[in-house]
Amino acid sequence: MKPVIVTASTTLELSELIAGTSAIAVTGVGHLRVYRASYRGVELVIAVTGIGKVNAAAATTLLLERFGAELLINTGCGGAFPGCGLGVGDLAIAQSETLADEGVQTPDGWRGLELIGIPVFQGDGKRIFNTVPLDLDLARGAEAHARELGYAVAGGPFLTVSTCSGSALQGQELLRRFPGVCENMEGGAVAQVALPYAVPLLEVRGISNLVEDRDLARWDLKLAVSQAQKFLLDYLEHLPLSV
Repeated sequence: MKPVIVTASTTLELSELIAGTSAIAVTGVGHLRVYRASYRGVELVIAVTGIGKVNAAAATTLLLERFGAELLINTGCGGAFPGCGLGVGDLAIAQSETLADEGVQTPDGWRGLELIGIPVFQGDGKRIFNTVPLDLDLARGAEAHARELGYAVAGGPFLTVSTCSGSALQGQELLRRFPGVCENMEGGAVAQVALPYAVPLLEVRGISNLVEDRDLARWDLKLAVSQAQKFLLDYLEHLPLSV
C-alpha cells in the first residue's frame, strides 16, 4: 500500500500533524526533513519542502520517486482575496491550482503561457498551461467534511505566485488574470508535478491574512496553520470514508 504524502513549506505548518500522528523522523530522503507514521491505519509520509515553487517541485518529485503515493496533501497558510467570503483562521480548499505569474509581460499587458504555446504538461489528451485542474470530488468531499466539523471553509481556485501580493492593487491584478479565492507560493508546483505521476492532490490552507496592503498586525499565522492541521488530523482519521 502506497502512503499518503503530506507536504508544507515549513515545520510550523506541520508540527501539529507530526505530534498528533506520533510521526518519527527518518533519514536518507535526500535533503528533506521527512517523518513517517501509521495513523488510524493510514501510512503517512510528512515532509517539509521549503518555501516556493522550486523547493516544492523538487521535494514532491523526490518523494513520489522514493515512496509513490495514493494521495498527496499540500497544506500551510494562504492569503484570501477580499470578497471570497474567507477570513483569518478560516479554511480554503483548492478546486484547481494556477501558476498565476508564469507568462509574458507584453506592451498590451500580462498574458499567460498559452501565448508562448508551450504547455507545462502534455499527456492523456491534456495540454495544461497555467491552470491545473484538481479532483473535484476529493476537494468537495474535504470541504463537506470541514463544514460538518464546524469550520468556516470555502472551496475554489487557488493562485500560486513567486511574489506574494503585499498590496491590494497587486491582488486585484492577479484576479484580473485568473479567478481565485486564495494565494500561496507552492501549491501550483505540487499540482504540476503530480500530473505525470497521476496522483490526486488535496490542498488545504488556513487563511493567515487577506490579500490587501500588507499589515502584519492583521495577520494570524499560528491560528491559520493550526486550523489546517487540526482539520487534517480528523480528515486523515476518516480517510477511507472521505475518498
